[in-house]
Amino acid sequence: MQFGFLAAIVATIAVAAHFAFQVERAGTLSFVIVMAAPTLIFAGYGVHKAWQDGVLRSWFTVRSGDFTRGFAAAGVLFGLAYAASRVIAPVGTARESWLARLYLQLGDPSMLRRSVWVVVLVIVVMSVAEEVLWRGLVTTLLEERIGTTRAWVWSAVLYALAHVPAVWGLRDPVAGANPFLPLGALGAGLLFGGMARRFERLLPSIIAHALFDWTVLMMFRLWGPSV
Repeated sequence: MQFGFLAAIVATIAVAAHFAFQVERAGTLSFVIVMAAPTLIFAGYGVHKAWQDGVLRSWFTVRSGDFTRGFAAAGVLFGLAYAASRVIAPVGTARESWLARLYLQLGDPSMLRRSVWVVVLVIVVMSVAEEVLWRGLVTTLLEERIGTTRAWVWSAVLYALAHVPAVWGLRDPVAGANPFLPLGALGAGLLFGGMARRFERLLPSIIAHALFDWTVLMMFRLWGPSV
């Protein structure tokens, strides 16, 4: 049952990514809704299962140093993302348009600035939901079949696979298929999964996830003007 359910999760998120990352949804509310809805639904089930299994409270246990851990991890991930963006899509090359296309999908900076509290809310909710889904529910289901040593790695792989349709949705006419989102999901998934395994909780990775998203969207964008 676990593998079938895992396949359903990946397929559903992949279908959502296919439709969400179409250019006609760039910067629109429908982009957020289409991409967020299945994640929130599966995360809700993950919360329910964690409560039944008696681990929900431990997932969100607060310990001293959690914010520092999250802040440091977000900084490391941003550094890796910045370096990767300069290697994969150097400034002045056709491949730079891959980053431009991704930021176009996320919305106009001036619009995001005017709706900053909505942006904060979306980032926090989606960070919690994605960590509960991928580092919580998916990792737990994998652990039941393949053990804890490999589960967090395969969870990151599935997280990346679910974003593969964005390769074509975010493609550029000149540079071609855009690999940024699944590659970013793989890197982030490995880091956040490693944190969840190391600390045996989700809160540090949730903090890191939210801070990273805020940084690349609202503070130090990898392409284009800062908000």
